Amino acid sequence: MARRKSPLFLAPASYRQRRLRDAARLLPVFGLALVLLPMAWTADGRLSLTSGHVAYFFGAWIVLIVVAALFAPGLQGGEGQDGAED
Repeated sequence: MARRKSPLFLAPASYRQRRLRDAARLLPVFGLALVLLPMAWTADGRLSLTSGHVAYFFGAWIVLIVVAALFAPGLQGGEGQDGAED
């Protein structure tokens, strides 16, 4: 029987880093959904910029910046350390 050259499962650190990279790739999609959400609040689909909408927009922007800053330390220097790239 032939032996496998690579392990069946990834090391926990490598697995976490890959999932963190996947989450970082989905962050712009999540941001777009947050920005487009106020359009669903209006009856006719047109965005009327009230002070509440502007505050929501900047709040969502701050949340995206904070989440990206939380992801950043885990993404340092990990672009291919574990072998093959996706």
